[in-house]
Amino acid sequence: MLCSRRMEIDPLARALNETLTREAPTVFALLSERGKRLFFPVEGILGQTSEAKGSAMNATIGIGFDDVGAPLALPSLLKSFNLPPEDVLPYAPSFGLPQLRERWGAMLREKNSSLSVRLSLPVVTAGITHALDVAAALFVDPNDSVILPDPAWDNYALTFSSLYGASLSSYPAFRGAQYNLAALEETIARSPGSKKIVLLNFPHNPSGYTLTVKEAQDLAQLLRRRAESGDTLLVLLDDAYFGLVYEEGILRESLLSILSNLHERILIAKIDGASKEDCAWGLRIGFLTFAQRGMTDAVATALEHKAAGAVRASVSNACRASQAALLSLYNSPSYDAEKVRTFSLLHERYREVRRALTDSEIANALQFLPFNSGYFFCVALPTWCNADVVRRALLRDHSIGVIAMGNLLRIAYSSLPRKHIEPVLQTIAQVCRSQNPPENR
Repeated sequence: MLCSRRMEIDPLARALNETLTREAPTVFALLSERGKRLFFPVEGILGQTSEAKGSAMNATIGIGFDDVGAPLALPSLLKSFNLPPEDVLPYAPSFGLPQLRERWGAMLREKNSSLSVRLSLPVVTAGITHALDVAAALFVDPNDSVILPDPAWDNYALTFSSLYGASLSSYPAFRGAQYNLAALEETIARSPGSKKIVLLNFPHNPSGYTLTVKEAQDLAQLLRRRAESGDTLLVLLDDAYFGLVYEEGILRESLLSILSNLHERILIAKIDGASKEDCAWGLRIGFLTFAQRGMTDAVATALEHKAAGAVRASVSNACRASQAALLSLYNSPSYDAEKVRTFSLLHERYREVRRALTDSEIANALQFLPFNSGYFFCVALPTWCNADVVRRALLRDHSIGVIAMGNLLRIAYSSLPRKHIEPVLQTIAQVCRSQNPPENR
């Protein structure tokens, strides 16, 4: 008969836990049971491989080299890359390429110039979804509740609830044209226990909304009040669409700038990546960065090691070729100009959506959630109108694809040529009108 026993914690994990308990007890209190067990294995195979680096005859690395020390390569494979074999084929560190981590961290500060706290060095993940998974591994237990807006990206439920067993506590994202901060505060207050996990996603998927500067300041005060009342908060910032902001008066920097220095009882986990910011969706490179008021080097290092341990335990490391390609991009003298061009294209499509909404036939048939940024906007359908029926009719009769989410249709203008935006909206309005109750036809 198998005998069950309490899982022992590795000495390396125990050392990280002792560091956090000593220097940041509120951070340790946020860790899940899994997070307490996580560590980066600096001693076993990886540690011994590191010690042997540079040796004349290195038989530690589990990859193949030719007789002159270059990675074994299939020439037909290398034809697909404009990079040397050593930048494409070997494994990357579980933390990520050091140069890429440094570069992304520097860019993060450039894009958020009002940042005033120490940050951890970003840990590279296999995409933003994987960064969310790593954060969940560190902090989410089955009895935890993750607080997030409604509507929300459906992958949150898959990761936090289906995979990690947490419950989801949602609140209506909007009250009229404003973000519903009062509902957020109420949801935090009634969430059981003092550990609170709050997920914030701006620009918001699916609505395409970013907080105004005033709303961001009010949010900061809300979270400060909760921390001062005794709550210990983990704030997950899903910044997948960072930078795609199209209106004045909207927050241009990440919420990281405003929230990271609020209170010692608030830990920020910033989740971002190249997918949307750099039109590099399929390269699957994301980043996980931590911030806390008064965070020490030792605390930052401990969190980096735990995050890298989660990477090592799941995918081992993010794709080296993708990391090398991004590092080359970020060092390119034309990078900034290229970014301006792609932003301008999306901005033009956003303006075309706004212009098309002034058409009386469209405006009278459709209602929209607030939007000012990102890739999407949402049509809010009346209760008697079935969003999936409308979606199927658009696809079947007009070859138009949209996403149905509850009573919403999410339309990605990011993937629509400008000339198609108004015709698509006109068709959606037409199909929605056809769904009216008989008495209203």
